[in-house]
Amino acid sequence: MPLNILFSAPVADWADYGPHLKAALAEAGIEAAVSPECPDPAKVDYIVYAPNGGLSDFAPFTRAKAVLSLWAGVERIAGNPTLTQPLCRMVDPGMTEGMVEYVTGHTLRHHLGMDAHILGQDGVWRNNVRPPIARERPVGVLGLGELGSTVARTLARFNFPVMGWSRSPKSVPGVICHSGEDGLEAVLRQAQILILLLPLTDDTRDLLDARRLAILPEGAFLVNPGRGSLIDDEALLAALDAGRIGHATLDVFRTEPLPPNHPYWSHPRVTVTPHIAADTRAITASRVIAENIRRGEAGEPFLHRVDRDRGY
Repeated sequence: MPLNILFSAPVADWADYGPHLKAALAEAGIEAAVSPECPDPAKVDYIVYAPNGGLSDFAPFTRAKAVLSLWAGVERIAGNPTLTQPLCRMVDPGMTEGMVEYVTGHTLRHHLGMDAHILGQDGVWRNNVRPPIARERPVGVLGLGELGSTVARTLARFNFPVMGWSRSPKSVPGVICHSGEDGLEAVLRQAQILILLLPLTDDTRDLLDARRLAILPEGAFLVNPGRGSLIDDEALLAALDAGRIGHATLDVFRTEPLPPNHPYWSHPRVTVTPHIAADTRAITASRVIAENIRRGEAGEPFLHRVDRDRGY
């Protein structure tokens, strides 16, 4: 009997995901009916889920073996009291590639001081500032999950001295890894470019507050494609105004879309990008979903299963 798989995401996404999900399931040898329609929740075997799809009550899905998220972040679902099924976050190779490209591009942009030339086409010959080479520019990466560790390894290949930080000890080739509060301060003291790729939890909310921003080297650059609430916005604006932070490139915000009157839009030391650093790619994400369904049917452990206590 075919499996019943509910696609619970915005209707507009079905046109993109539908063909790729069906192809990935067939390639994995899984006979399944995939649909955005759900006439009987009690007959659903797996839920392919996005938090903006409208589903919030998982209690009727008594047969569902797992909820397979299309998003890397799970803070909007992990605390749902009706969710008793295993929850798996998305670790998508296409998303990882996009994140690496975004972070590498903006890291090199700030490292090379490219804005001065791109925005300074005014007839003035500016050759009085020579940027350091990569091995003279320490970079910090906060968060060493799949995205953070891949970004850190990539930047290390450019010869940046890369320091990484995570809550629990990690080991990443070519990266000096730290953990704990002392480790966080060690990274902040040295990082001339700081990249935020942490999940959002109670422990990481407002992690970069006024005290920690003050630890960074004067003029440090900040790149946040992780979660908007990792940063205390008022503290960051004050640090930018004081010149403590040289520039902040921000892709994620507490409220999205970012309101038109938000001070980030007009601040000369802020670059706003509209949550484009990394998006789930239907073709690669569908293969991850299909593999997890294959594992579920084979009795094997799910990939990327969320620890509900930790929240990621």
